[in-house]
Amino acid sequence: MNANVTREEALTLLRKYNKEPFHILHGLTVEGVMKWYAKENGEDEEFWGLAGLLHDVDFENWPEEHCQKAPELLKEINASDELIHAVCSHGYGICCDVEPNCLMEKILFAADELTGLIGAAAKMRPSKSVMDMETKSLKKKFKDKRFAAGCSRDIIEKGAQMLGWDLNELFEKTILAMRSCEEHVNHEMEALGL
Repeated sequence: MNANVTREEALTLLRKYNKEPFHILHGLTVEGVMKWYAKENGEDEEFWGLAGLLHDVDFENWPEEHCQKAPELLKEINASDELIHAVCSHGYGICCDVEPNCLMEKILFAADELTGLIGAAAKMRPSKSVMDMETKSLKKKFKDKRFAAGCSRDIIEKGAQMLGWDLNELFEKTILAMRSCEEHVNHEMEALGL
């Protein structure tokens, strides 16, 4: 896999088009989650991480054109076709018709939405952290349709099916992935003054 992009270029582009701290936090979180999954699967951590970091690059300014505006923005940093395809594929069946083909794209599709649900659930905990979250408590939140209502349960389920995993496996792995990067993401947000 080839990205043709440094992380510094990717973060600069993300920040150029995203001013909301929540969107930066989400990008950094999905980057960390994707790096964890890459490591677990013996894949390219940098490439997977860049796809995670940039997956919502167009969302804040062009929500109606999400995943359709992204290729144009990514061309500003000479992103490879592979990276552009990966970024766009997480919107498959939602806002575009770019299908996730490889393992990385399927994980990005599944984990993106789930990180939002896990993040919302973590905020409700006394620790405000994912470090002490268990799959059982996440399953309860998942079943409560009123909790984090903006997180689509259908997309999470579809992502698990794409991967051939049950929800438990997706939940467990993504909680571990978020644990692996939570501290780093918090430090980076502080360093960015966000």
